[in-house]
Amino acid sequence: MRDRITGSKALMRALQAEGVKTIFGYPGGTIMPVYDALFDYTRGEKKCFDHILVRHEQGATHAAEGYARVSGEVGVALVTSGPGVTNTLTGIADAMMDSTPIVVIAGQVATSALGTDAFQEVDLVGVSQPISKWSYQIRRAEDVAWAVSRAFYIARSGRPGPVVLDFARNAQVEEFDWEPKKVDFIRSYVAYPKLNEQAVREAAELINRAERPLALVGQGVELGNAQEELKAFLEKADIPAGRTMLGLSALPSDHPLNVGMLGMHGNYAVNLKEQECDVLIAIGMRFSDRVTGNLKTYAKQAKIIHLDIDRSEIDKNVKTHVAVVADCKESLPALTALLNKNDHREWRESFKELDERERVKVIEPAIHPTEGPLKMGEVVNAVAERASKGTVLVTDVGQNQLFATRYFKYPVKRSICTSGGLGTMGYGMPAAIGATFATDRTVCCFMGDGGFQMCIEELGTIMEQQAPVKMILLNNHYLGNVRQWQDMFWMRRKSFTKMMNPNYALIAQGYGIPYEAVTDRKDLGTAVEKMLSTDGPFILECAIMEEDNVLPMTPPGMNVNDMMLEI
Repeated sequence: MRDRITGSKALMRALQAEGVKTIFGYPGGTIMPVYDALFDYTRGEKKCFDHILVRHEQGATHAAEGYARVSGEVGVALVTSGPGVTNTLTGIADAMMDSTPIVVIAGQVATSALGTDAFQEVDLVGVSQPISKWSYQIRRAEDVAWAVSRAFYIARSGRPGPVVLDFARNAQVEEFDWEPKKVDFIRSYVAYPKLNEQAVREAAELINRAERPLALVGQGVELGNAQEELKAFLEKADIPAGRTMLGLSALPSDHPLNVGMLGMHGNYAVNLKEQECDVLIAIGMRFSDRVTGNLKTYAKQAKIIHLDIDRSEIDKNVKTHVAVVADCKESLPALTALLNKNDHREWRESFKELDERERVKVIEPAIHPTEGPLKMGEVVNAVAERASKGTVLVTDVGQNQLFATRYFKYPVKRSICTSGGLGTMGYGMPAAIGATFATDRTVCCFMGDGGFQMCIEELGTIMEQQAPVKMILLNNHYLGNVRQWQDMFWMRRKSFTKMMNPNYALIAQGYGIPYEAVTDRKDLGTAVEKMLSTDGPFILECAIMEEDNVLPMTPPGMNVNDMMLEI
């Protein structure tokens, strides 16, 4: 007997075959047949999905990102056509920049109406191709199983990223004879390059001869699930390691070889030592401009070894001496096997004087101030000291992100969700929602007043789902990062960065979310403990010094060793 079903039901079966458990979405006209099919798959004996109704389609993509970052699985967003799907484009671009595996499935007008400017028609494939790994229009019901399997294979394999499926309405309602499909090979797509053993030998030789080696650890280690392989590599050759913002939890914060965060607002010692090392080993990172500063002067004294799965990243920004193009889960053990057991104690000790200088000038004043208004650093530190081991840090974008990533702790892998490459304000709250569906660990989300208001509608999602997001609102009545740059580089002309904010206590009350405000540091610890011990969501608003600045800082376009400890 033939198994004849609609394209919409085929989508349900295809998602089930991919192991999907959670879908973040928002219904509409052209995706309605899919939502009708979804009804049966979210309740009763047939239930296999949780559908989370977000309040804005951009929130669906960020929630899918948060889910993917913490779970290691592919996040899924389901939306309608026209403005529904154009609202997802920021999240798709964000996922592309940060190599986050998500699949966005959008409704589309029927194929007979394509090109007619039909109601809520938009050329989704055309607009999403430049910001996705693959974008495809499903025009026939019989193509659903193949397209979904291919989409998930592309999203999760190799260097992960977003995939977009444009699902024509006629294909959703057509019936066909169901046949499952499995795509695990695409001739034109090499997800996992073959390891070049000669390159590994050349890299090992450089490292074995090095007197001042330095590793730069990126998110690629997390994406490749190579955290243990990284530790074995570093420990055998005794190599100090800095971490990019997205790679912060790839190496535990308390590991003796961890020497801090790289980048414009990273740690002082590791940034300066990039200009002193003789061999620099980049692992799963892309030499972002926020890490390198002025490329003309960056690490010119060092031999550069670059380990990355994506060949297009090699020599894109920094010229390498040896490139090892492969999955770091494979390349790191191969390299470790050829390394000599080494001791670079003297080189590692040289970091300590610079670390101490940063501690005295920057860290202590930031996290243990004795007078004046609350500071962002001390709020982050208060939460970090009291949060359970393995707490997931989610941030929005701006000063809240920079303070939070600097002063939080990362003892457990996959413990950070933040928008790195695109720098998307409004990312934090929906990403935190997604994270809560990926883990039972505590999820703490730091936001500024600007980013909070960009995604404030998602409080409705938190209310409905009782998603246990611990929201820390760092309220300084400014777009703080822009204000800092205006003060430093634009003659203190604060052009439209001052904000008039609403009464957040009333907003929390309206959504039925527990709320506490802190204006005095003597109340901070008690308020943080109350937040962390409360079941479900919580909003902790902290009144922050208006002109709190993130330091250290490498001014844009300057050399990494021009990092400033004070303004």
